[in-house]
Amino acid sequence: MKPETQSHTEASVITTVVMLLGFLCLWFIYIDVPVLQEDEGIEISFGDGETGGGVPEHQQVAAAPEQTAAPASSSAPSDNSLMTQEDESAAQLRLQQEKERRAREEALAEERRRQREEQARLRAEQEARERAEAAERAKQQAAIDNAAKMGALFGNTDNPEGGNGTAESASSGTKGNPLGHGNSGGNEWSLNGRRLKGSLPRPSQNFSQEGIVVVNIIVDANGKVVSAKVGAGTTISDETTRQLAVRAAKKAEFDMVDRPNQQFGTITYKFKFN
Repeated sequence: MKPETQSHTEASVITTVVMLLGFLCLWFIYIDVPVLQEDEGIEISFGDGETGGGVPEHQQVAAAPEQTAAPASSSAPSDNSLMTQEDESAAQLRLQQEKERRAREEALAEERRRQREEQARLRAEQEARERAEAAERAKQQAAIDNAAKMGALFGNTDNPEGGNGTAESASSGTKGNPLGHGNSGGNEWSLNGRRLKGSLPRPSQNFSQEGIVVVNIIVDANGKVVSAKVGAGTTISDETTRQLAVRAAKKAEFDMVDRPNQQFGTITYKFKFN
Protein backbone atom coordinates (compact mmCIF):
# COMPACT_ATOMS: atom_id res chain seq x y z
CA MET A 1 0.00 0.00 0.00
CA LYS A 2 1.09 3.49 -0.76
CA PRO A 3 1.95 5.80 2.14
CA GLU A 4 -0.73 8.28 1.14
CA THR A 5 -3.50 5.69 1.05
CA GLN A 6 -2.38 4.33 4.36
CA SER A 7 -2.56 7.76 6.00
CA HIS A 8 -6.13 8.25 4.72
CA THR A 9 -7.25 4.92 6.16
CA GLU A 10 -5.77 5.65 9.56
CA ALA A 11 -7.44 9.06 9.60
CA SER A 12 -10.81 7.50 8.80
CA VAL A 13 -10.45 4.91 11.54
CA ILE A 14 -9.41 7.53 14.09
CA THR A 15 -12.30 9.78 13.08
CA THR A 16 -14.78 6.88 13.39
CA VAL A 17 -13.51 5.95 16.83
CA VAL A 18 -13.67 9.55 18.03
CA MET A 19 -17.24 9.96 16.78
CA LEU A 20 -18.27 6.70 18.43
CA LEU A 21 -16.78 7.80 21.75
CA GLY A 22 -18.57 11.11 21.49
CA PHE A 23 -21.84 9.41 20.75
CA LEU A 24 -21.46 7.15 23.73
CA CYS A 25 -20.66 10.10 26.00
CA LEU A 26 -23.75 11.93 24.84
CA TRP A 27 -25.87 8.80 25.34
CA PHE A 28 -24.82 8.30 28.95
CA ILE A 29 -25.28 11.96 29.74
CA TYR A 30 -28.88 11.90 28.41
CA ILE A 31 -29.83 8.85 30.43
CA ASP A 32 -28.45 10.28 33.71
CA VAL A 33 -30.32 13.58 33.46
CA PRO A 34 -33.73 13.29 35.39
CA VAL A 35 -36.82 14.07 33.44
CA LEU A 36 -38.75 16.93 35.06
CA GLN A 37 -42.54 16.39 35.00
CA GLU A 38 -44.70 19.33 34.27
CA ASP A 39 -46.76 20.58 37.27
CA GLU A 40 -50.41 19.85 36.49
CA GLY A 41 -51.70 22.55 38.87
CA ILE A 42 -54.59 22.52 41.41
CA GLU A 43 -58.22 22.22 40.42
CA ILE A 44 -60.31 25.04 41.79
CA SER A 45 -64.14 24.88 41.96
CA PHE A 46 -65.98 28.10 41.15
CA GLY A 47 -69.48 26.85 41.99
CA ASP A 48 -71.66 23.87 42.93
CA GLY A 49 -73.34 23.55 39.59
CA GLU A 50 -72.82 20.76 37.21
CA THR A 51 -70.35 22.87 35.19
CA GLY A 52 -68.50 24.24 38.23
CA GLY A 53 -66.76 20.96 38.98
CA GLY A 54 -67.79 21.06 42.66
CA VAL A 55 -69.73 18.49 44.70
CA PRO A 56 -73.31 19.49 45.73
CA GLU A 57 -73.78 20.14 49.46
CA HIS A 58 -76.45 17.48 49.95
CA GLN A 59 -74.12 14.91 48.39
CA GLN A 60 -71.32 15.99 50.74
CA VAL A 61 -73.60 15.59 53.79
CA ALA A 62 -74.82 12.21 52.61
CA ALA A 63 -71.31 11.01 51.91
CA ALA A 64 -69.98 12.15 55.31
CA PRO A 65 -71.15 9.10 57.26
CA GLU A 66 -69.35 6.83 54.79
CA GLN A 67 -66.06 8.45 55.75
CA THR A 68 -66.54 7.47 59.43
CA ALA A 69 -64.76 4.25 60.09
CA ALA A 70 -66.64 1.65 62.14
CA PRO A 71 -65.01 1.01 65.49
CA ALA A 72 -63.17 -2.23 65.75
CA SER A 73 -65.11 -4.90 67.62
CA SER A 74 -63.66 -6.07 70.89
CA SER A 75 -64.31 -9.26 72.79
CA ALA A 76 -64.29 -7.44 76.18
CA PRO A 77 -67.62 -5.72 77.15
CA SER A 78 -67.58 -1.95 77.19
CA ASP A 79 -68.51 0.20 80.18
CA ASN A 80 -71.83 1.08 78.56
CA SER A 81 -72.64 -2.61 78.08
CA LEU A 82 -71.89 -3.34 81.75
CA MET A 83 -74.04 -0.43 82.88
CA THR A 84 -76.91 -1.63 80.70
CA GLN A 85 -76.70 -5.14 82.15
CA GLU A 86 -76.70 -3.75 85.70
CA ASP A 87 -79.74 -1.59 84.94
CA GLU A 88 -81.62 -4.59 83.53
CA SER A 89 -80.75 -6.72 86.60
CA ALA A 90 -81.91 -3.96 88.97
CA ALA A 91 -85.15 -3.57 87.01
CA GLN A 92 -85.82 -7.31 87.15
CA LEU A 93 -85.12 -7.34 90.91
CA ARG A 94 -87.53 -4.44 91.48
CA LEU A 95 -90.17 -6.20 89.39
CA GLN A 96 -89.77 -9.42 91.39
CA GLN A 97 -89.98 -7.53 94.68
CA GLU A 98 -93.13 -5.76 93.50
CA LYS A 99 -94.72 -9.09 92.55
CA GLU A 100 -93.87 -10.56 95.95
CA ARG A 101 -95.29 -7.49 97.73
CA ARG A 102 -98.54 -7.74 95.78
CA ALA A 103 -98.74 -11.46 96.49
CA ARG A 104 -98.34 -10.82 100.23
CA GLU A 105 -100.99 -8.10 100.18
CA GLU A 106 -103.41 -10.36 98.28
CA ALA A 107 -102.78 -13.23 100.72
CA LEU A 108 -103.36 -10.91 103.69
CA ALA A 109 -106.56 -9.55 102.15
CA GLU A 110 -107.77 -13.10 101.46
CA GLU A 111 -107.04 -14.12 105.07
CA ARG A 112 -108.93 -11.11 106.41
CA ARG A 113 -111.87 -11.87 104.11
CA ARG A 114 -111.90 -15.49 105.31
CA GLN A 115 -111.83 -14.36 108.94
CA ARG A 116 -114.74 -11.99 108.34
CA GLU A 117 -116.72 -14.77 106.70
CA GLU A 118 -115.93 -17.14 109.58
CA GLN A 119 -117.00 -14.55 112.15
CA ALA A 120 -120.20 -13.89 110.21
CA ARG A 121 -120.88 -17.64 110.06
CA LEU A 122 -120.32 -18.02 113.81
CA ARG A 123 -122.62 -15.08 114.54
CA ALA A 124 -125.27 -16.57 112.29
CA GLU A 125 -125.00 -19.94 114.03
CA GLN A 126 -125.18 -18.30 117.44
CA GLU A 127 -128.25 -16.33 116.45
CA ALA A 128 -129.84 -19.47 115.02
CA ARG A 129 -129.19 -21.36 118.26
CA GLU A 130 -130.63 -18.51 120.31
CA ARG A 131 -133.74 -18.42 118.14
CA ALA A 132 -134.11 -22.20 118.39
CA GLU A 133 -133.72 -22.11 122.18
CA ALA A 134 -136.21 -19.27 122.44
CA ALA A 135 -138.66 -21.22 120.30
CA GLU A 136 -138.08 -24.33 122.44
CA ARG A 137 -138.72 -22.40 125.65
CA ALA A 138 -141.85 -20.91 124.17
CA LYS A 139 -142.99 -24.38 123.13
CA GLN A 140 -142.30 -25.77 126.57
CA GLN A 141 -144.15 -22.91 128.22
CA ALA A 142 -147.08 -23.41 125.90
CA ALA A 143 -147.12 -27.12 126.76
CA ILE A 144 -147.06 -26.28 130.48
CA ASP A 145 -149.88 -23.80 130.04
CA ASN A 146 -151.96 -26.30 128.05
CA ALA A 147 -151.35 -29.02 130.64
CA ALA A 148 -152.45 -26.67 133.40
CA LYS A 149 -155.60 -25.86 131.47
CA MET A 150 -156.31 -29.56 130.84
CA GLY A 151 -155.79 -30.35 134.52
CA ALA A 152 -158.23 -27.66 135.52
CA LEU A 153 -160.71 -28.86 132.90
CA PHE A 154 -160.70 -32.47 134.20
CA GLY A 155 -160.68 -31.43 137.82
CA ASN A 156 -157.07 -32.45 138.58
CA THR A 157 -156.47 -30.91 141.98
CA ASP A 158 -153.33 -32.90 142.71
CA ASN A 159 -151.12 -29.81 142.86
CA PRO A 160 -151.48 -28.74 139.18
CA GLU A 161 -149.21 -25.77 139.65
CA GLY A 162 -146.21 -27.86 140.72
CA GLY A 163 -146.39 -27.72 144.52
CA ASN A 164 -143.54 -27.97 146.96
CA GLY A 165 -143.32 -31.72 147.47
CA THR A 166 -146.46 -32.31 149.55
CA ALA A 167 -148.46 -34.25 146.94
CA GLU A 168 -148.12 -37.98 146.38
CA SER A 169 -148.43 -40.11 143.28
CA ALA A 170 -149.71 -43.63 142.80
CA SER A 171 -146.60 -44.41 140.79
CA SER A 172 -143.91 -46.21 142.74
CA GLY A 173 -140.94 -44.09 143.76
CA THR A 174 -142.62 -40.69 143.39
CA LYS A 175 -143.97 -40.42 146.93
CA GLY A 176 -143.39 -36.96 148.32
CA ASN A 177 -142.23 -35.47 145.01
CA PRO A 178 -144.18 -32.51 143.62
CA LEU A 179 -146.03 -32.46 140.33
CA GLY A 180 -144.59 -30.42 137.47
CA HIS A 181 -141.40 -29.08 139.12
CA GLY A 182 -139.40 -29.22 142.31
CA ASN A 183 -136.04 -29.24 144.07
CA SER A 184 -133.75 -32.19 144.69
CA GLY A 185 -130.42 -31.98 146.46
CA GLY A 186 -130.08 -28.27 145.76
CA ASN A 187 -130.85 -28.74 142.04
CA GLU A 188 -134.12 -28.02 140.23
CA TRP A 189 -136.23 -29.81 137.65
CA SER A 190 -139.32 -28.90 135.62
CA LEU A 191 -141.53 -31.31 133.66
CA ASN A 192 -145.20 -30.46 133.25
CA GLY A 193 -147.64 -33.04 134.64
CA ARG A 194 -144.89 -35.39 135.83
CA ARG A 195 -143.29 -36.32 139.12
CA LEU A 196 -139.63 -37.16 139.64
CA LYS A 197 -138.83 -40.74 140.68
CA GLY A 198 -136.58 -40.69 143.69
CA SER A 199 -134.09 -37.83 143.51
CA LEU A 200 -132.12 -36.14 140.76
CA PRO A 201 -128.83 -37.86 139.88
CA ARG A 202 -125.98 -35.67 141.09
CA PRO A 203 -123.12 -34.76 138.72
CA SER A 204 -119.57 -35.76 139.53
CA GLN A 205 -117.76 -33.36 141.83
CA ASN A 206 -114.78 -33.28 139.51
CA PHE A 207 -115.74 -29.89 138.05
CA SER A 208 -113.49 -26.84 137.57
CA GLN A 209 -115.92 -23.90 137.43
CA GLU A 210 -118.74 -22.63 139.60
CA GLY A 211 -122.06 -21.62 138.14
CA ILE A 212 -125.28 -22.98 136.68
CA VAL A 213 -125.88 -25.48 133.87
CA VAL A 214 -129.42 -25.65 132.47
CA VAL A 215 -130.08 -28.94 130.65
CA ASN A 216 -133.01 -29.19 128.23
CA ILE A 217 -134.46 -32.71 128.44
CA ILE A 218 -136.97 -34.77 126.47
CA VAL A 219 -138.81 -37.50 128.41
CA ASP A 220 -140.75 -40.35 126.81
CA ALA A 221 -144.00 -41.92 128.06
CA ASN A 222 -142.07 -44.36 130.26
CA GLY A 223 -140.38 -41.51 132.14
CA LYS A 224 -136.92 -42.03 130.59
CA VAL A 225 -134.79 -39.07 129.45
CA VAL A 226 -134.16 -39.69 125.76
CA SER A 227 -132.37 -36.41 125.03
CA ALA A 228 -130.33 -33.92 127.07
CA LYS A 229 -128.61 -30.77 125.83
CA VAL A 230 -127.17 -27.66 127.45
CA GLY A 231 -129.71 -24.85 127.13
CA ALA A 232 -130.18 -21.14 127.69
CA GLY A 233 -129.48 -19.76 131.14
CA THR A 234 -126.20 -21.65 131.52
CA THR A 235 -123.45 -19.55 133.10
CA ILE A 236 -120.59 -22.09 132.95
CA SER A 237 -118.40 -22.05 129.86
CA ASP A 238 -116.19 -25.01 130.83
CA GLU A 239 -117.18 -27.85 128.51
CA THR A 240 -116.14 -30.58 130.97
CA THR A 241 -118.44 -29.22 133.66
CA ARG A 242 -121.28 -28.80 131.17
CA GLN A 243 -120.97 -32.44 130.10
CA LEU A 244 -121.04 -33.58 133.73
CA ALA A 245 -124.48 -31.99 134.01
CA VAL A 246 -125.68 -33.52 130.74
CA ARG A 247 -124.61 -37.05 131.76
CA ALA A 248 -126.32 -36.72 135.14
CA ALA A 249 -129.54 -35.41 133.56
CA LYS A 250 -129.74 -38.43 131.24
CA LYS A 251 -129.98 -40.70 134.31
CA ALA A 252 -133.06 -38.94 135.73
CA GLU A 253 -136.39 -40.81 135.76
CA PHE A 254 -139.97 -39.57 135.97
CA ASP A 255 -143.35 -41.26 136.40
CA MET A 256 -145.11 -42.91 133.48
CA VAL A 257 -148.04 -41.46 131.58
CA ASP A 258 -150.63 -42.92 129.26
CA ARG A 259 -149.90 -40.40 126.54
CA PRO A 260 -147.31 -41.62 123.97
CA ASN A 261 -146.08 -38.12 123.20
CA GLN A 262 -142.69 -36.98 124.42
CA GLN A 263 -142.44 -34.09 126.82
CA PHE A 264 -139.93 -31.27 127.14
CA GLY A 265 -138.51 -30.19 130.46
CA THR A 266 -135.42 -28.81 132.16
CA ILE A 267 -133.00 -29.80 134.88
CA THR A 268 -130.89 -27.07 136.46
CA TYR A 269 -127.64 -28.05 138.17
CA LYS A 270 -125.82 -25.68 140.48
CA PHE A 271 -122.08 -26.18 140.77
CA LYS A 272 -120.36 -24.69 143.82
CA PHE A 273 -117.01 -25.44 145.44
CA ASN A 274 -117.29 -26.68 149.02
